[in-house]
Amino acid sequence: MRAALSTAVLVGLNFWLHWPPMMEAALAALLTCLCDAGGPVSRRVPALLGFAFIGAVFTAGFGLLRGLGYGVIPLACAVLFALCLVRVYGQAAQQVGNLLAVVLMLSLDRTQPDLRAALTLAGAFALGSLWAVFLTLVIWRLHPYRPVRRAVADVYVALAELAEDLRRLLRAGAIEDADFERHSRTHRRRVRDSIEAARAVVEDTLRQRGAASARAAQSLIRLEAADQIFGAVIALTGLLDADDSAPLRAAAERLLAQMPPLLDALARSIVADDARRLDRVEAGIEAMMAMPLAREAARLRPVVGAIGERLRIARTLSTPAGLLAGASEAGRPREPWRDRLAGPLRANLDWQSTALRHALRAATVLGPGLLITFTWPGPYQHWLTITTVLTMQPYYATTLQRAFERIGGTMLGGVLAAALTLICRTPASIAIALFPLAVISLSLRAVSFAAFITFITPLIVLLSELGRPGVSELQIAAMRALYTLIGGLLAVGGLLVLWPSWEPDRLPRELHAALDAHARYLDRALALLLGEADAAAVERARQAAGIASNNLEASLSRALQEPGGRRRAWLQSALLADAAMRRMVGRLSAMLLEAAGATPEPESLRAWRDWSEMAMARVEQPGEALPPRPPAPQDASLADSLARVARQIELMAGSLARHGAVLRP
Repeated sequence: MRAALSTAVLVGLNFWLHWPPMMEAALAALLTCLCDAGGPVSRRVPALLGFAFIGAVFTAGFGLLRGLGYGVIPLACAVLFALCLVRVYGQAAQQVGNLLAVVLMLSLDRTQPDLRAALTLAGAFALGSLWAVFLTLVIWRLHPYRPVRRAVADVYVALAELAEDLRRLLRAGAIEDADFERHSRTHRRRVRDSIEAARAVVEDTLRQRGAASARAAQSLIRLEAADQIFGAVIALTGLLDADDSAPLRAAAERLLAQMPPLLDALARSIVADDARRLDRVEAGIEAMMAMPLAREAARLRPVVGAIGERLRIARTLSTPAGLLAGASEAGRPREPWRDRLAGPLRANLDWQSTALRHALRAATVLGPGLLITFTWPGPYQHWLTITTVLTMQPYYATTLQRAFERIGGTMLGGVLAAALTLICRTPASIAIALFPLAVISLSLRAVSFAAFITFITPLIVLLSELGRPGVSELQIAAMRALYTLIGGLLAVGGLLVLWPSWEPDRLPRELHAALDAHARYLDRALALLLGEADAAAVERARQAAGIASNNLEASLSRALQEPGGRRRAWLQSALLADAAMRRMVGRLSAMLLEAAGATPEPESLRAWRDWSEMAMARVEQPGEALPPRPPAPQDASLADSLARVARQIELMAGSLARHGAVLRP
């Protein structure tokens, strides 16, 4: 509705002002709405404003350069290479890069006669884009992650009810088997149903937003922490069932009394996306973990520790600084922005990088496409190059699927456009038809790409008719179908010829490679603190971990699109491991910055280095339990960083052990 309104307002202004560049503004508004990946406003503003500015520059600059003829093709291919490579910065950057590629193709299809005409069209593009930004961020703000937050919060509420009911049973005195049966049947089922419902919502969000979505990863880790808290509570009931002694019951009752307020506070914070509610949660977790236990109740200590550590994970992720991997807590040093910008780029300037190969392939295949459109120029040839660029994916299987969806959807959309021309015979009726088409097409975007293309094709055909009155809609639809077919064939052919990549069982290998790379980075980081490695070795290990994470996320994105649920548990484990490794790298980077110039604690660091090596090896062997953590260093900041890293390792191990995933290729 919002995207349709952004376009409809500008189309209406075009009828009122009779100013043809206004149709360029309408197209820019539609592309800007497609460009919005959601998430925090502070992260959306740079992407949307960057799209508006760069899109306007492309519109004017390449419109003027088009007059150079074939000489502009190398520059266009180089720019496309850069636009494809920005995917290394995440899903939002990839979305911006793809749509800027569309603007690039459109600008190369229209020669601007002079600077004034080029600046006018660029101004119209910027106007339409800024109008969409204003509508998106100010007038009509959406919260695409709210359903995920509610689903995850419901799990914590169910856990609070579970703990409260178990405490009530303990306070009642002797517990009969029937009481435990009723408790398990009612509350355990509620928790498990809530976990599975939330898991389905998180998986849907990951499919829509991509495996690298920070918000989706945040929800996934929170959900996994809740699931492991559930397991710890079940373990507690097992202890109580085996040992009905008064000291153990009293300690368990104290633990269960402290859990519901903490869980409820976390749930409220998750729903509201507000960390100000959590001022006392950390103190409550500390009090719970420091709870004195009688000698007879010492068996309860591992359960208390497991629950406290998982609550701490969920609490950390509920703060603004805990949203993204590598973000620093308040007052902690953060990696300089130049390193954050250059780091992923340096890490992917390697021939093994999937992103680099894809960018080179796209730039190479674009050349023949531009040669065709420049040799036989016309108003619709940009559909060939746009189809080629947007259909081509890093892997052959996804490219072939996207080609079938785009070609088939375009054909069906052309038929629908032809049918609409029998009804919409005036500019006003065409403008009215644009609104429902925009609503339907963008609503289906997250459901089916083929359905999205089917309904956006008549939308573009009718927009083209408004921009070029007097041209037959049937001709427009036929030309779009023809050039889409040629562009799809070019994309598929490019994947077959240039570095083809197949995906039968790549995901286990990618996860194994990512775990190995992150284990090496962790080892090198601790070696640097011990003075046994140099900064260059640590940087190389960090880059290798970044490449491995990028390749894993690309494999996860493809796996999420595959039909069937045979590997549902495996995918959940891999998604969680990816999110946990990202956070582990962020914590290690912050730890190295914090420890610069500090006095090392050799014995403690060597113990942690040995533990981390053994723990990361056992993560890949789900049948073996992790060794107990070594004593914490005396330095509070270093101890906190190592504890956070350990939590991520334990989180991965718990998930992989429960799902029985086999990582070795």
